[in-house]
Parts: sequence; C-alpha cells; structure tokens
Amino acid sequence: MHRAPGWTAADLTDQSGRTFVVTGASSGLGTAITRHLAARGGRVVMAVRDTAKGARVRAELLHAHPRADLVVHRLDLLDLDSVHAFVEGLGRDVDTVDALVNNAGIGTVPRRLSPQGVESQFATNHLGHFGLTVRLLPTLTAGRNPVVVTVSSGLYRLGRLDLTDLAAERRYSAAGAYATSKLANVLFGLELDRRLRATGSPVRSLLTHPGMTRTDLSRDLPPLARRIETVLAGPLRRPLDEAAAPMLFAATVPTAPTGRHIGPGRRFRRAEPTFAPLRGRATDRQLAADLWARSEEITGVRLMPTPLR
Repeated sequence: MHRAPGWTAADLTDQSGRTFVVTGASSGLGTAITRHLAARGGRVVMAVRDTAKGARVRAELLHAHPRADLVVHRLDLLDLDSVHAFVEGLGRDVDTVDALVNNAGIGTVPRRLSPQGVESQFATNHLGHFGLTVRLLPTLTAGRNPVVVTVSSGLYRLGRLDLTDLAAERRYSAAGAYATSKLANVLFGLELDRRLRATGSPVRSLLTHPGMTRTDLSRDLPPLARRIETVLAGPLRRPLDEAAAPMLFAATVPTAPTGRHIGPGRRFRRAEPTFAPLRGRATDRQLAADLWARSEEITGVRLMPTPLR
C-alpha cells in the first residue's frame, strides 16, 4: 500500500483559475472540501438539494473567507430531472469545470423509491452522480488538469449488486443498500477510468473515501440507534479536515493515482492520503460494464466518444 507521506489539507496549493463542482456542499464533508478549495482561490459551485441551507453555509464561508468565489445551485441527485436541470443551469454560469467531486450521499434510510422507480440510496449515491458526470464530461474535457473524484466507502466490499432488482423489491436492508451503492460508486469510477483512457480523454477518474468520520449519514437512524452508533463509533471517527484530505488530494494533485482507493490511512495513525488496491466484486469488469449499460438505460445519458489525440 502506497501513500503521500505527510500530505494534509494544509498542503493544498493555489487553485486560482480552477472551477470545482462539489455535490453535497452544504454539510459535513462537502462543506469541509468546499471551504479548503475556496480558501485556496478555487471557484466552487455548491451543488445542494436545499438551496436555503446552501445559502446559509455560503454566507458562513464568506464570513471566514471574504474573497471566496462560491455559487449555489440546486441539485437533487435522487431525481434525474433535477440532475439534467442542474447541468443546463450550470452551463449558463461556467464555460469549463476543472474538477467534479461526487461527494453527496444518503445512507441508513427506510426503503423508498426515486421518481424513476429506483431504490433511493442507489439512485442518489450512484445513478444521480452517473448522470451528472457523463453530462459534464464535455465541459470537463476543456478544463485544467480535469478530474472526476467519486467518494465511496470501504463498505463497498459488503455490497451485492443485483441489476435485475434495482427497486429492492425482493429484499431490502438499509445497511445493505448503502454498501451496494458504494460498490456501484467503485465499479463506476473504475469503468469510467477505463473508458476515458480508451478514448484518449484528458479527464481522469479517481476513487476516494474519508474513512470513518463525523458526517450526517446516520441522521435517518431511529433516535436510540443513532445514540448507540455515536457512542460506539465516535472514538473511531476522524475530524472532517482529516477526512477531507483524500478528496482534496485527488481533486488537486495531478499525480494522484487512478485505479486505487485513496483514503486517509489507518485510524490511530497520522492521516495522509493512502492508495489501496480495490478488491472483491470491484474487480469484476463484466459487472462494471453491465452496471454502466443499465445506468445508461435508466438515465438516458450516454458517454460520447472522444477522438484519440
């Protein structure tokens, strides 16, 4: 396992002239990522479901960093119509996007369906980001050191992807559906990398994870379960600035490796970007190709080939 020794968010270089899109920018990890990028001169499009909350977070960030360039746009990843509307609206504000950080996610929620009839965690965590990424690729292609950063989780190893039951009608557990959505993130990130390389695209696809950290993913747990989870997992959670470092590294360091899971390293050690190989079902190329095809079918979005340079 390789790493970037000693690299922290404090090592982030000047990002002036670069435009970032960060999904889920109004809370937790997304806010931490946004804060660091804006503090280093990057323009950040805050893609958020609740624009009123996004505006409040933007105001707080501007209070700390008055020269920050922050724009709030509505994006509900659960609804593919919202994804398409976001891309259309973004095109009126920016000419290029240099980095897309697919950070937003939901977890531990009761079974419910997206407007397109897909289980909500899979729809939000994977399908919404799939549609967003593929729609933005032409804009990213013109960017400076363009990159797609997809935030997954080590729980991908527990995911079981059944492409014949994306509504989870036959079986559902909140934890299982979350793990499956994270497996989909990893399969998507790796397949995207393969397809971009095959067409000679300048865009890179990187996979990251924050380790255990203080996010809002447990907000939908019942109160007692949430308290138990806080007591048991609390001591293992990293501060947000440490957890955000792998995403910041991937989004800004041109030598960050593709085909690896970039995380903060082992808990109880100093956090630094660590590059772990992907294992298990994540290495199933046929499953990745089948997921891609099914995702294109549901979203109606297809990757247009880029001519070889």
